[in-house]
Formats: sequence, structure tokens, C-alpha cells
Amino acid sequence: MPALAIASALVQCDSSVEPVLVGARRGVEASLLPRRPFRFHLLPAEPLYRRTWWRNARWAATLWPLAAQCRRVLRAERPALVVGTGGYAAAPLLLGAWASRIPLALQEQNAFPGLTTRWFARRARQVHLGFPEAEPYLRPGPNTRIFALGNPITPPDPSLGRATARAALGLPPAAPVVLAFGGSQGARRINAALAEVVDAGGLDRVTLLWGTGEGSWERYGKYHDPPRRLVRPFWDPIGVAYAAADVAVARSGAMTTAELCAFGVPAILIPLPTAAADHQTRNAQALAQAGAATHLPESALTGNRLLQSINDLLNDPAGRSQMAARALARGQPDAARKIAEAILALMR
Repeated sequence: MPALAIASALVQCDSSVEPVLVGARRGVEASLLPRRPFRFHLLPAEPLYRRTWWRNARWAATLWPLAAQCRRVLRAERPALVVGTGGYAAAPLLLGAWASRIPLALQEQNAFPGLTTRWFARRARQVHLGFPEAEPYLRPGPNTRIFALGNPITPPDPSLGRATARAALGLPPAAPVVLAFGGSQGARRINAALAEVVDAGGLDRVTLLWGTGEGSWERYGKYHDPPRRLVRPFWDPIGVAYAAADVAVARSGAMTTAELCAFGVPAILIPLPTAAADHQTRNAQALAQAGAATHLPESALTGNRLLQSINDLLNDPAGRSQMAARALARGQPDAARKIAEAILALMR
């Protein structure tokens, strides 16, 4: 999560700074933040629905309690700066901070900026972009500085080379390694296409690292067959899998693409077509145009098409090497530290 990466980097850069995180009660933050070393507040915020717009009626009941709680948080914490990293809990707090004349900074992860970033870019002192392609969609204010420092991730461990990573996973050293995953919840279409390929013997000559997602583990866990296939609900930590892989098959969420580029993994990106404002497609297109990945739309995804895309990369070492180099050129493994340094400079 970008907010956690930035918070950790702020403390590493200046131990006198105390980050306080704010999230939504019904978001992933509710289970994640209690396990992290930061104080936090959870707000009664609701998502903003685009397709099922009638569900936004819930905001009528939560708007005033949410506004009151934002005011209480700001009065209690008296922050020197408020940093928004997107999400539906960010906008109400940013609005309260702006009304209280507290400086704002934003971190936008995607190639097409979200509503919160577009709304507050004019009022923010800093906007940090994960993709430089996002800048034309913003209308910054006269005192807004735009930075394109990349997305804040946990940087690759320099001691974790390919051979070391494969040995740690118990993989054969010479076989090509394909990493396929769809995030913590998995990706139904990617899982189905991958199972079709495996059932047909299309990946018998490679080692497969497969993250099915927690919800799909019962269905696809049967494919676990080490050392040929390592199937897990979720790769956590995922750094060792990135370091071992020759090719990755993944969604094109902002943090996934940032990690793929930081590790220099040639990737086949299959965007989630229902993502807000189709931002995953924008991310995949940006990296494909830079030569850092292959874009495979979900509408064209079949087992045969997926296998062809994998084989095209595995059978072209020179092209794969070039794609890895271009991914690395887009990678910003030190983004969290650089963003933290810019934020600290603004606070001072």
C-alpha cells in the first residue's frame, strides 16, 4: 500500500516524524493497519460506485458523521501536512484539511489519475505521480509542484539474485520460470486460462509459480506439484518470486506494475476491465508503448492466446532482455524514499 510505504520511508528519513494513517472501516486497512507500527484512524467512508450508481445513496447517511469525524481527527492530530494516496477515505479528509489551511500532498499511482487526485491537484502543494503519463490529465494550481518519482514500493533486495531466489524456492536452476498471479483476490479469467494451458500440457517445460488468490485456492490448489508447479493462494513476500521469474503474467494495477518494473521482469499484462475509469488498461498501454511489457486485453484472453504470448517471450531471449531493460528503465525502486524526502522538504 502506497501510504504504508511512504510512512515507513518518512520515519527512515527523519525519526522525529510521526505518520498517522487514516483509512476506511470497511476497507482492507481495517485488518492491515492493526498489524503495522503506526497509529491510525478508521472513518465510516463508503466507496464511490460508478456502474451501480444507485448504491451511492448510502452517502446520504454517512456524509455528516464522516465530516464530523474528519474534523475530530484533524483537531486531535494537528498535522503539519496531509498526504492523500487515493481511495474513498482520502477525499473527505483532504477536503477538511484544505478547509483548515493544512498543506496537501498527493500520490497518484495510475497512468490515468483518479477522481481524488484530479479534484485536489489544484489545491495541493505537491503531486507525486507513479506514471508520468498522468500529468496531462491534471490541472495543478499556481503553487503546485508535480513530481514523477514512481510508485512507492518495497525495493528489491540486492542480495537476492536469480540463482539465490530459485534455490530458496527449491526450483531447478535451468528451467524457465513463469510467475502468474492476479493479486490477493486472484483473477478468475487468468486462473481459468492458466488451468486450460496446464491441463493441455502447454507449460510442461517450464516451472510455474502460480498465485491463485485466496478465493480461488480451493479450486486451483490441486495443481500444486513441486518443483514443477508451486501454487499458493498469494505470494507474500513476493520479492523472491519476482527475482526467480523469467516472465510474469499479471493484472496491471499500479503497484504490481511498479514492482515488475523495479525487478525488471518481462510481463504479459492483462488489465481488469472493470477497474475504475479503466485505469488498468491505461497502465498496461503505457508500459507496452514503452516496450516494458506486453498488453493482452482480457477480451482476447484464451488458453491458446496466453500460451502463445508466454512462448513468444520465452523463445526470444534477446527480445525478453530488451523488455527487461526497458522495464528497469521505468522502475523506481527508491520512489518511497524520494517522495518522503520531497514531503519533508515541504514540511520544513
